[in-house]
Amino acid sequence: MTDYYLAFDVGGTTIKYGLVDKNLNISHTGKVVTEKNKDGHILKMLKKVTSELKNEYHLIGIGVSTAGIVGKNGEIAYAGPTILDYTGTPIKAELEKDFNLPTNVVNDVDAALLGEKLAGNAKGYTSIYCVALGTGIGGAYYEAGKMFSGAHGTANNIGWTLYDVKTKTNFEQRASTLSLQAKLAPLGVDPIEGFKRAKTGSSQEKKIIEDWSLEVAEGLSNILLLFDPEVLIIGGAVSKQGDYLKKLLEKQLKKILPPNLCKTKIKMASLGNKAQLYGAIDKFFD
Repeated sequence: MTDYYLAFDVGGTTIKYGLVDKNLNISHTGKVVTEKNKDGHILKMLKKVTSELKNEYHLIGIGVSTAGIVGKNGEIAYAGPTILDYTGTPIKAELEKDFNLPTNVVNDVDAALLGEKLAGNAKGYTSIYCVALGTGIGGAYYEAGKMFSGAHGTANNIGWTLYDVKTKTNFEQRASTLSLQAKLAPLGVDPIEGFKRAKTGSSQEKKIIEDWSLEVAEGLSNILLLFDPEVLIIGGAVSKQGDYLKKLLEKQLKKILPPNLCKTKIKMASLGNKAQLYGAIDKFFD
């Protein structure tokens, strides 16, 4: 009988899940809608899926990657307005009580880092910073065998840094992919098409993306100066731009940082949507 870990990735609109064996193979994947957590829908769905899969497969642990700030006891300490009434949800306690299985609950950006450490481009590194570029910007830091989340669990909220009093904007508002999308909108293209055109030499899209990448690099430079990690992982859908984005960010960082100061390797995330599933169960592979 094969032993499996059940991994969940809870987002604002869907809950993705899959079974992970001890060789890190993912199978039996699926997803359900969150319904904006109406009437505690998320916890109910986690229990429903777990119950169904536990009846069919031999589960030895549960991992949950989730949006929001995760407290020390595996509860949701804080969740934004996109997931209603989620703050205070005791995910770890409820799943362990109902299924008698060890359960790990981790923030989604932390999970992205841990997933890349376990099975992706951060494998083998002991000092890792991960930046997730999406509709917002999140950060996660791993050093000396553990995640660093600060005294109150709110460290690495880098999207709210670099506030500019003149424009009244922060790093996230200037450098997220949502910001890039808004800048490309007058040209009638989204970021995916914008990058495609920039790579073929279209001057308008290229200029917009280069200006945006400088905003991104400004935030990254602060991370590199403060933490000096071995590797900096760029996550989010934009990481699919691969070497093009990597080289662009490296070029912009050279404009900002003192010569030869930064030794950190810049890498794009490699696992896509699987990163959070791997990260959710990373603890079981320590």
